Parts: sequence; C-alpha cells; structure tokens
Amino acid sequence: MKKPRPEDKTMALKVNEGIEQPAAVNREAVSQLARKRKSLHDATAYVEGILRGDRVLLSQAITLVESSLPSHQQIAQEIIQACLPHSSKAVRIGITGVPGAGKSTFIEALGMHLVNNGHKLAVLTIDPSSQISKGSILGDKTRMEQLTTHPSAYIRPSASAGTLGGVARKTREAIVLCEAAGFDTVFVETVGVGQSETAVHSMVDFFLLILIGGAGDELQGIKRGIMEMADGIVVNKADGDNIARAERARAECENAIHLFPPPASGVPTKVLSCSALTGSNIPEVWQMIENFIQVVRSNGFFQHKRNNQLVQTMHDAINESLQNSFFQHPLVSAQLSVMEHLVRNRELSSYIAASQLLEVWFSALRGNNEPEKQG
Repeated sequence: MKKPRPEDKTMALKVNEGIEQPAAVNREAVSQLARKRKSLHDATAYVEGILRGDRVLLSQAITLVESSLPSHQQIAQEIIQACLPHSSKAVRIGITGVPGAGKSTFIEALGMHLVNNGHKLAVLTIDPSSQISKGSILGDKTRMEQLTTHPSAYIRPSASAGTLGGVARKTREAIVLCEAAGFDTVFVETVGVGQSETAVHSMVDFFLLILIGGAGDELQGIKRGIMEMADGIVVNKADGDNIARAERARAECENAIHLFPPPASGVPTKVLSCSALTGSNIPEVWQMIENFIQVVRSNGFFQHKRNNQLVQTMHDAINESLQNSFFQHPLVSAQLSVMEHLVRNRELSSYIAASQLLEVWFSALRGNNEPEKQG
C-alpha cells in the first residue's frame, strides 16, 4: 500500500488519499465453497436424495463410490447397501465400437429416441485415463449436447483409471445408484474394442457392437471374441455416399456371425445398419434390443445372467480388496522399491521378487515379523 503524500501547505491543491482497493479474490466466498466441498452428508441423506431423484446427491454419491479414501468408501458402501433393494429394475446396455464409429453420436441419437418416448436414461461413459499422468479429458458431455440438457437424461463421465477393458473401477456400483434414482435404462459406453471388453459384458443385459460402413478388411482387426459376445451389431454412418458401403459391411458381418457357435442367450445375433447423424433406423435398433430383452426374460436367460454377474462382482471385489491390502501394507511398501530396483538391474528374477513380497505379506497376516525361509 502506498504511503499518503504529505500535504504541501504552500499549495492550494489538496491530494485526497482515496479509498482502499478491495482484494482481487473474495476470500470469504472461497472459504465457504471449500467448507461446502469438504462437508459430507451421512449415508441416509444421500440415499433419500437418490431415491427422490436428486441429481446433485446422485453425482456426489457416485464420486464417493469412485473415491479411494477409506472414509469415502465407508459411506459409499452404506449407500450402495441401502440402494440395492431399489435397483435391478433397469435394462442395462453396454456399447462398444471401433475407433471413429461414432459411439457418442449414436448414443445421443438412441438416447433422444428413448427420452422422447417416455424413458428415463442414465449414460455412464468411460473415458480413457492417461497411463502417464492418470488424467482424463472426460469430454463425452460436450459430444452429446441435446441429451445433456434433457430433463429425463443423466450423463456421468468417469475416468477408466487404467482398469481392465477401460471400465471404471466402480461402474457396477454407479449402475445400482442410477437404478435406485429411477432410471429405467442405463447405457455403459466403453473406450473402444479390446481384449478386455468382457468387463462390460459382465455387467449388462445387452452388449452392442458398433462398426462403420466400408469396414471390409478392418473386420480382421476386430477380435473374434468381441463379435461372439455381441448380442447385436450396428453398422453406423449409413448415410450419403456411404450407404452402399454400410450395407456391404452389414452383409459381411452377417456372413461372419453365421460361422460362430449359437449364442448362450438362444437369440441369434442381429446386424442392422443405421445413421446416427440422420436418425435413420434408430427406432429399429431399439426395437431389436427390446425384442432381445423380451425373449431372454421369457426363456430365463435374463435372470440366469444377472445371477452370474452377481457372483462375478463378488470375485472382482475380492481380487480388488486383496490387491489393495497387498500394496497398501506398510511392510510390503517398504520392500517394494527395493525389489523393483533389484528386478530392474537383473539382480533378481521377477518371479522370485514377487514370491518374496507375497511371503512378506503372508507373514504379516499370520502375525509374524519375519518372513519364513523358502526352500
């Protein structure tokens, strides 16, 4: 702050000091916002908000589910347990596709068709995380402008955090919360086609593969297992000059799936072409999904698959808990960097190092301070 200029008694002019300038940042407002962000409701408040369809509390609850903080996880598990009786009523649809197939445009086109026909839709989009910075763009909302602003739609982008198949670590729990909030249809969009897309298949009722017209030889680059898992295949971008190529790709896909074993659902995989840009055949795609769900509900496969998914969720939760327990144990953490150094310098094999670290962990679980001597 500048010192006031001394008055000159010999001059007629007088310099006023003026007023003190306000701070550039409203520190009180920032402090209030920080306190608001830090404050957590109890599980009951979140559950009540979710059941009445409060989008803010739903989003906050999903954030808790995705958090790795123990305090957040404790509340999250209470919320999930309370919401479970209100879930399992929605149709869950997994959507994957080759790069450039127009998944986001397709999801918006199909989603708008649903919400305009009275459905409530939740879209869980999985954005790929950087293996270097662990960051994620989370830009799916910017690609679904109409769906984002529709009152019957809810879009939740999540970072994959490097998990298997690009599926966010807590997507299953997010589905439960969305169903409890009253959404009757849930889309799960994956980052793309890969060997680990079984992760999505293990949590949805209908698995949709999106291809593009003119694929031809590109079909060889799609893993056969992905096509075998697909309950339906859509060739997108069947518009303009690309209609003939899209129809040719659709015919090639139909010929290819005839070579596969019959699906466990008992429903033959159907292949359609559509244009998410113009909306052509979008209602037919939804009709294909509805017909599939109707058949698998009647033949018992729907519930059979849901039951197997619950068991798979238990196995995944066990594996995740074991992994977290191992790497977060202080004795393992103390030895991990040493073992990594020895392995990196080829002074110890990777397998022996892993075995020794596991023995440190097992010994700690047994209550011993020293690992047992091997062999």
